[in-house]
Amino acid sequence: MAAEIGRTASKHLSSECGKATSLSSPGSDVSLDSSRVTPETEQQQRQSPPPPPPPPQQQQQQQQQQHPQQDRTSSATIRQIRKVRVNTTPRATTLPCRNRPLLATAQPAADNNQQQQQQQQQQQGPINADNVTSTAEAVTEVPGAIKTTINIGFAMNHVNDQENLKQLSLAPVQVNEVEEMDTQEETPNDGGGDGTDNRPINGEPELACIVQDQEMEEDEARSEATFRYTVENISKMKDSQLSPACYVRNLPWKIMVMPRSSQTQERQPQRSLGFFLQCNGESESTSWSCYAVAELRLLSCKEGQEPFSRKIQHLFYSKENDWGFSHFMTWQDVLDPDRGFIKDDSITLEVHVVADAPHGVSWDSKKHTGYVGLKNQGATCYMNSLLQTLYFTNQLRKAVYKMPTESDDSSKSVALALQRVFHELQFSDKPVGTKKLTKSFGWETLDSFMQHDVQEFLRVLLDKLESKMKGTCVEGTVPKLFEGKMVSFIKCKNIDYKSTRVETFYDIQLNIKGKKNIYESFSDYVSTESLDGDNKYDAGEHGLQEAEKGVIFSSFPPVLHLHLMRFQYDPVTDCSVKFNDRFEFYEKISLGKYLQNKEATSADYTLHAVLVHSGDNHGGHYVVFINPAGDGKWCKFDDDVVSRCTKQEAIEHNYGGQDEDMSMAVKHCTNAYMLVYIRNSELENVLQEVKEEDIPQELVERLQEEKRLEQIRRKERTEAYLYMTVNVLLEDSFDGHQGNDLYDPEHALYRVFRVRKQATVHEFLELLSDSLKYPIEQIRIWPFSQRSNQTCRPTLIEPDADLQKPIIDCAENHNPWNVFVELVPPDSDMTALPPFDKDTDVLLFFKLYDPKNKKIHYCGHHYMPVVAKVQELIPILNERAGFPPDTELALYEEIKPNLVEKIDNLTEPLEKVLEELMDGDIIVFQKEGDNEIHELPTCREYFKDLFYRVEVTFCDKTIPNDPGFTMELSLRMTYDQMAKAVAQRVGTDPYLLQFFKCQNYKDSPGHPLKCTFEGTLKELVSYCKSKVKKLFYQQLSIRVNELENKKQFKCIWVGPSLKEEKEIILYPNKNGTVATLLEEAKKQVELSENGSGKLRILEINCNKLLPGPGDDVPLDNLNSSGTKLYRIEEIPNDELNLAEGELLVPVAHFHKDVFSTFGIPFFFKIKNGEPFPKMKDRLLKKLGVQEKEFEKFKFAVVTMGKPQFIIDSPDYCIKLDDFLPKYSNQSTSPHRPWLGLEHVNKAPKRSRINYLEKAIKIYN
Repeated sequence: MAAEIGRTASKHLSSECGKATSLSSPGSDVSLDSSRVTPETEQQQRQSPPPPPPPPQQQQQQQQQQHPQQDRTSSATIRQIRKVRVNTTPRATTLPCRNRPLLATAQPAADNNQQQQQQQQQQQGPINADNVTSTAEAVTEVPGAIKTTINIGFAMNHVNDQENLKQLSLAPVQVNEVEEMDTQEETPNDGGGDGTDNRPINGEPELACIVQDQEMEEDEARSEATFRYTVENISKMKDSQLSPACYVRNLPWKIMVMPRSSQTQERQPQRSLGFFLQCNGESESTSWSCYAVAELRLLSCKEGQEPFSRKIQHLFYSKENDWGFSHFMTWQDVLDPDRGFIKDDSITLEVHVVADAPHGVSWDSKKHTGYVGLKNQGATCYMNSLLQTLYFTNQLRKAVYKMPTESDDSSKSVALALQRVFHELQFSDKPVGTKKLTKSFGWETLDSFMQHDVQEFLRVLLDKLESKMKGTCVEGTVPKLFEGKMVSFIKCKNIDYKSTRVETFYDIQLNIKGKKNIYESFSDYVSTESLDGDNKYDAGEHGLQEAEKGVIFSSFPPVLHLHLMRFQYDPVTDCSVKFNDRFEFYEKISLGKYLQNKEATSADYTLHAVLVHSGDNHGGHYVVFINPAGDGKWCKFDDDVVSRCTKQEAIEHNYGGQDEDMSMAVKHCTNAYMLVYIRNSELENVLQEVKEEDIPQELVERLQEEKRLEQIRRKERTEAYLYMTVNVLLEDSFDGHQGNDLYDPEHALYRVFRVRKQATVHEFLELLSDSLKYPIEQIRIWPFSQRSNQTCRPTLIEPDADLQKPIIDCAENHNPWNVFVELVPPDSDMTALPPFDKDTDVLLFFKLYDPKNKKIHYCGHHYMPVVAKVQELIPILNERAGFPPDTELALYEEIKPNLVEKIDNLTEPLEKVLEELMDGDIIVFQKEGDNEIHELPTCREYFKDLFYRVEVTFCDKTIPNDPGFTMELSLRMTYDQMAKAVAQRVGTDPYLLQFFKCQNYKDSPGHPLKCTFEGTLKELVSYCKSKVKKLFYQQLSIRVNELENKKQFKCIWVGPSLKEEKEIILYPNKNGTVATLLEEAKKQVELSENGSGKLRILEINCNKLLPGPGDDVPLDNLNSSGTKLYRIEEIPNDELNLAEGELLVPVAHFHKDVFSTFGIPFFFKIKNGEPFPKMKDRLLKKLGVQEKEFEKFKFAVVTMGKPQFIIDSPDYCIKLDDFLPKYSNQSTSPHRPWLGLEHVNKAPKRSRINYLEKAIKIYN
């Protein structure tokens, strides 16, 4: 029967729950007025069971009779999607999932926008979709399960609806709904737990009292529910209506009903009933999602008549929070009394919904299941599923706890990180993060976004755990739990000879293709293979013998990991594909018949975990179903969400395939990928309870301390806006500074203090006193202040005025705030710092310049009266520098970068000599005398040179992503000076270096610099946008001045075996020819010992070969561009001279399409009239491939892109005419035929996502 499935964006729908005027019970065919509800009728309603449903065939016939104009093969449907607003909700009836009557009321809302909404609907008009079909069948209800055939609704955006509709295709999916699961009973809030209004109606007692018992028992976290909604005055309904909420998985679910208008195929107007299910419609959050399946029913008022129903499945989220049918039933059929759906102008709608636990909302996994999940870092669902499986292997968890990790690095210890994860899974109430665990693996951030195979990760992790446990008290735990043994054997049939080898295994890989169940896979695993014919077994002195080869298990482990091989190589597509075939496995299995000898305990196993994969070989999602206690009570672990589930969901729904018994909630690509079984005799031991006393106390204390520190850090981050950073510099921080001012802000060694912004300066002084162990009177603060001349100098905080100010005010909102803290010298007898008068004193700093070593030495600070003469500083400076008292000094004032002025008049007071005398001024001094012999004789030249100094990073052009090395150079350097400095650092000759500028907007080398460049370094790096200046270089084999007279030529060299290619760079003379290029090549390549010693150049375009230019062609005519490049090779001896009737033809490999060439093309000599088998033998010898592989090759003569395949016949002989150049009408140049070798490309494929598919590793 044709059906239309659509959605309406109801994000902005609003309605108030109100009072109901009538209600109905399941199975009743009349509507009861609420004023006449009595305890007797209420009890009758509770006890009246739903009528028994007719068989499926009868249901189908009823539905086909109801809609004779709609059949299952209808080729056109009409779908409408429209944004609507809800105004009235007259009445609702909700039912719990056990079909108990759960009634609620709804209060009509004000209908203020009714006329406006009608106009909007008329303006929007119908939206048509052609060729959209689906099927629906009747429903047969069975206790615990509902067998149905469903319609799949495809999500459509309400924007560009017509375009979206054209792309839809609907297919029937058969389902088997889940049985009811046990859930924790909760007490709803006052007024009802479902958000409905239970106020008095018409003076009668509260309606909620009628169903109080049922509501108190209902659990809003349940996985399924059935609820109803009655629409009154249906014939007059013009606007959308919403039912009161029914809570499933803690989310509100509502029935949405509306009249819809459209056109038939004959373009006749048609009105229909729109029926939708809305989830979490009033939420403002955009991060939530919930997958659900539901049956939408229109109940019949006739006793014994089945409801009209349709099925949906959908992932509900903020942008698609409702799903259903735009045309659930025609309006005419709804209002037709003979159809039996309307009574007293009212209809009753019912929904049965089954939902997964939601994501992105406050789902309390711990509360509902007792367990918590793991957070997904991006693509770590495979790891989360496996970690949960190992966590519930309790004996392993105990052993992990006991691994000694006291001295381990917390960031690199895999054992400690796993202990942390297990401990949090056991005791945390929230989902557990795994970033510290993956960091301990040595993974980078991108590694967490890589898809990996869960079985591959299991092997790597168990191997790592086993190695970490060696030498500890838990050594051998991993093999004890997971290791089994098998015997590989080869048994000769005709002689008494048998070869056996015992092998261990941690998991068993079972082939599922073509296998019905787990027992068939095990039988296939132990089946024998015959070795006969060409594949006989070499039995040593017995020679080649017919034999049987196989394996048999000698022992099974306590915990058995079974890897179902759903990913296998497909020779048709030449890649790995996923097989989604149905494969049955069971809760209980017995493997005794696969053992070589019977063991002490029976090999009976109980299913403990099912790891499920959804998707294909390119990507997907993992979840795991676990039976934690081995008692058949299952939970589903989907990353951070854990929920209870049924045994059917955990086992049967994950068989795979498309079967009529398959639930519609299960996708075709969702199936079991790995199974974990526990031996019955070991169940109690493996699943032993892990108590707190089983965890070493030192581990608990360490984890608690980590958590405490993490809470402190989290609190600091939360309260960060209340604090500021103060960077304290003591006087020893100025020692060694060679630049302007007193320190380099980027390299200074600060003492960092975190201080409240509103703390006073005095409180900060107390903090400093406590930290530095100095009394407050021995501490003085000098904040650094930025001056207008681009210098940063200390300034004074006024003790009286500023000590009670908030520190953020003194810092003038600078964060961080840099301050110089003056302390009493350690060798001083002073009990307090000397007083400082800001009006009469000035703070000066001193630097000594050493012209011999071109160095600056810091010489402390001093308070001086502003009226003191400059010459009074000389004795102080000589003493600081360790000079004799009468040493003559030259004094300079450091004004700003690149400006240092000499102080000539030493008899004048400081306030007159120093420019704008301020605290923090710097005096630079040096010995007066004959300093001209030095490169930088005075500090003026030193600071001038310093101004032009810059850090330049040099990167090797030939090394990708080379970090390079950094040198401090002068911007006034010439090319020769720079080359000499870099050559000294690299350890080579300056003339064997070539330099390249860095491109302006790309971090890659540009054009090479000429060695005759006459500019300065400033001209080379001034264009660099980044702070770090960068140049590229490469080391040469010839002098750069010679190179500039040569031409750089890149080409490919191929040896005589045609196996390897390598790129070579040649430097022939610019004015040379191809002959000089080949002579240059001889100097770099290694020729074969018995070869011709002559080279030739060829052109390669798209893996196809063309003859190269002649020896006398100038090099300027050779240009590699696009897909064309040049190849140099040694001419084989047999190709030096061609006889009459011989021809060199190009040969290339291709697969399926002649344009899909690959491999190394080559020239091959053919002979006119030569038998084709003989030519093949010569070709096989040249290629050097296996004869068995060569048999799969096909041969074709390719002319103008069209292959003509050669019949492999002994009678066929080669014809030179087939390979002579051909002319076409469209081209003036001839087309040269080539010999194509068609076969599969078995060379490793370079994937564009190669990094994302690399093997999984644990590095630490």
